[in-house]
Amino acid sequence: KTYEIIVIDDGSPDGTLEVAEQLQKIYGEDKILLRPRAKKLGLGTAYIHGIKHARGNYVFIMDADLSHHPKFIPEFIKKQREGGYDLVSGTRYRGDGGVYGWDLRRKLISRGANYVTQVLLRPGASDLTGSFRLYKKEVLVSLVERCVSKGYVFQMEMIVRARQLNYTIGEVPISFVDRVYGESKLGGNEIVSFLKGLLTLFATT
Repeated sequence: KTYEIIVIDDGSPDGTLEVAEQLQKIYGEDKILLRPRAKKLGLGTAYIHGIKHARGNYVFIMDADLSHHPKFIPEFIKKQREGGYDLVSGTRYRGDGGVYGWDLRRKLISRGANYVTQVLLRPGASDLTGSFRLYKKEVLVSLVERCVSKGYVFQMEMIVRARQLNYTIGEVPISFVDRVYGESKLGGNEIVSFLKGLLTLFATT
């Protein structure tokens, strides 16, 4: 099967780019495409940056720190083929899905965020804030063009807009392991931003 891995690194200090350069030497520049940027410019713009270089008809979005395990990729592909879905989303909240490495506070925040979103927006998907997803390329382009949120809310808006545009959504249970490398921060500012973004989406959908 043909594939390519596009690495978008926004000047992170954890050596991501150096590791990717080593992988490129092993697998070749046609398989590992490095598209770094000088500084952190946001998730949405990283998607746009990556899409520009993607040659395939389908695009996986996943974290590169192994919190999203590659072993689930065949499950996403199988699910997409079964239903011809426009978007297949990994879910930590159905079937065998789960979260490992989070403290109780982080679990409660994530569960609470998803519950409130389900009540207000009825998005038709069980995991709104995860980012392990498979998109048809043209669907991903269409959604990114419409999304205005940043940070934690961005993933949620992608699903909400997909439902709004009548795109079909499939789900695959995944186990999420909190950052094996690096650090994940979810403080008060992020929670306030999430609530503001949620209310904005509620008002505009």
